[in-house]
Amino acid sequence: MAAQPEVTAWRPRVPGVVEVFHAHFTEYAYPMHVHEAWTLLIVDDGAVRYDLDRHEHGTPHDTVTLLPPHVPHNGSAATPHGFRKRVLYLDSSHLPDDLIGAAVDTPDLRDPLLRHRVGQLHTALALAGEELEAESRLTLIGERLREHLRPRPHTGSGPALARRLRELLDERVVEGITLEEAARILAAHPAHLVRAFSGAYGIAPHQYLTSRRVERARRLLLSGARPAEAALGTGFYDQAHLTRHFRRLVGVTPGRYRDSSR
Repeated sequence: MAAQPEVTAWRPRVPGVVEVFHAHFTEYAYPMHVHEAWTLLIVDDGAVRYDLDRHEHGTPHDTVTLLPPHVPHNGSAATPHGFRKRVLYLDSSHLPDDLIGAAVDTPDLRDPLLRHRVGQLHTALALAGEELEAESRLTLIGERLREHLRPRPHTGSGPALARRLRELLDERVVEGITLEEAARILAAHPAHLVRAFSGAYGIAPHQYLTSRRVERARRLLLSGARPAEAALGTGFYDQAHLTRHFRRLVGVTPGRYRDSSR
């Protein structure tokens, strides 16, 4: 008896992501079809073979597959036990349509760093409250994909731009800000913002904002606030969101930290 497919799909609150799709298939084969969005695919177990523009391709473990919109393709398992994949469907805000031809020519990208970043993005997308991290990671992924498809000279980071972004994050610690909004305010490309900030401070923008929020939560907890109140007052999605980052940065849960105060 064939194993039943395992499928999880959702639409996160991250600009540019149309859908997240995780699946485990054993015998199912996709017929020829098209998508309106870009398909960014990694395979965690097994392998997939597919036809794109009448040419056969495959997805071994170390590849990232990028299928362009509007171009027919199919897909089936290349191993007896099927395959397990994670897919992002992306709109044209990160990958413009003029890259479709290049993607048809080279849909399978052997890039360990890119694959690692795509995996990190999937992890962030699955966690409530991590939208800024996901947006930052997606921005760098989009930039690296564009470099594969349309190489460009590397531009240096800007300390002044990094300082302005830090000031903006400091002003919006509780309410937060999306990378897209910050880029619009600072008149800079989102990828350049992330590179400039990370180069200047050795930490990504989302990590900086999380650190500032944890520091504020510590002050509230020492003043007697309950963990749920501290989470609400510092911009975290909920108490579990605060606890996850608080334990990572402080070493104990917010409750234990509060109880230890004198």
